Amino acid sequence: MAREDSVKCLRCLLFALNLLFWIMAICVLGVAAWLRDYLNNVLTLTADTRLEEAAILTYSPVVHPVIIAVCCFLIIVAMVGYCGTLKCNLLLLSWYFGCLLVILCVELASGVWNYEEPPILRSDMISLKSRMPNYGLPRYQWLTQAWNFFQTEFKCCGVIYFTDWLEMTEMEWPPDSCCAKQYPGCARQAHYWDLSDLHQEGCGPKIYSFIRGTKQLQVLRFLGVSIGVSQILAMTLTLTLLWALYYDRRAPDPPEQCPPGTDSGPHSPCQVEDTTKPSPARPVEAWTPALPNGHTQFEMEQIS
Repeated sequence: MAREDSVKCLRCLLFALNLLFWIMAICVLGVAAWLRDYLNNVLTLTADTRLEEAAILTYSPVVHPVIIAVCCFLIIVAMVGYCGTLKCNLLLLSWYFGCLLVILCVELASGVWNYEEPPILRSDMISLKSRMPNYGLPRYQWLTQAWNFFQTEFKCCGVIYFTDWLEMTEMEWPPDSCCAKQYPGCARQAHYWDLSDLHQEGCGPKIYSFIRGTKQLQVLRFLGVSIGVSQILAMTLTLTLLWALYYDRRAPDPPEQCPPGTDSGPHSPCQVEDTTKPSPARPVEAWTPALPNGHTQFEMEQIS
């Protein structure tokens, strides 16, 4: 009874851990997809600078295709673990344990390989001004879209201040993406009438903060550590469940045979096969001699 209760408890814990794997893996995929859009725009703005290398170094562990593939594979492995736990299948549970071990090794290797602080300084933000003169040119529509996206999402304008657009380009006023409330011609109206309608912060500090790490990046790192700890716990519980199921399915050992001259009382640990018991006797069929003129059938009816 105690072993059955232990097996039920192990199964319930594995069910909960597999559900947790699904939730955390889906969260990692969602946040990584959200960060990928921002990262692509940052890489566009920081191309051919030290900032680009720092951004790749910071975010490659969370948006790398290997990590995305590992999360997708973890969802499938969790389904296999759920089925193996539900059916108490030793083969599925063994395969589940092996896959969790492989995934854990890949995650540890990726974390150790990519763990390095990005080598950037605040003075590196000035290099972003070199990307401003190409804004609005037909050949650089992708750069124009990146500037508009970043200034809108991060509520900033220019690199240090919105006047960077007037210094680095031939524009007479900043882009409309610098407006707090955007509409066609809003930047021109704000430039001549009310500068407070423009974003007052520069995008340089925003990009610096993004490269150093955002809250979303911290959430991904926390989820990664949580998944690793959960995998270690799941592997431990799986080994324990495999051990319990294996010994439950073993055939019972035969009774011990006592050597000659050993006391085989009721409290003795060994038993002696009793060969003196008579074997069950076969039923003896009654023999009736054959009598002439059909008396044999009459005598049998009387006997029955």
